[in-house]
Amino acid sequence: MLADHVYDAVLDLLIDGELKAGAALGIDGLAREFGVSQTPVREALARLESTGLVRRTALKGYRVAPVATPEELVRLMQARLVLEPALAEMAAERLTPQVLADLEQAVHDLATAPLGPAFHEFRQYWEADERFHRIIAEATGNEFLLSAYQALGGQIQRFRLFGGGGVTDSDHCVAEHTRVLEGLRTADPATAHAAMAAHITEARDRALGAYDAPA
Repeated sequence: MLADHVYDAVLDLLIDGELKAGAALGIDGLAREFGVSQTPVREALARLESTGLVRRTALKGYRVAPVATPEELVRLMQARLVLEPALAEMAAERLTPQVLADLEQAVHDLATAPLGPAFHEFRQYWEADERFHRIIAEATGNEFLLSAYQALGGQIQRFRLFGGGGVTDSDHCVAEHTRVLEGLRTADPATAHAAMAAHITEARDRALGAYDAPA
């Protein structure tokens, strides 16, 4: 519980830009700031390292990760295009009423969540987005594919930092998730595969466009 509290608090600071790229994240200092021992701070920073938001260097400790580059985003999306359409294809063959209901709830939560600009205002949006994709990965029934998704999915947060100002593409994202849901509902693997591939491609193009947009 304490590690969760520290994780959430540091994540708020990272997303809202109060911790800048390259800034040191001292375990002692964070423990004093949050009134906890060093153990939950270490656990929280290790979790944040898996998202790419912080990095650990031997003998130097943790620092805020550099700002993500367009080239890194392209490579991440290449990996997602290999994995996630295949996950949707497999999930379409194993869809149960409960999984379908969970996906419908995630889309509803995505469509109704606050959109910012502060992180605490759009955190529910991020959570619903991540939950939708995780449910699909879980529905494959393949623990190795789920682990692969979790490794990729954790990195997505880092690429959301550069835009600032909260969520700007909600309408597009909700529509794309709805199309993926409908593709899964058909129980046709090819339809589900195509819908997820289209979503990842469109999300990539929007994100790359945000790099080029005026600050």
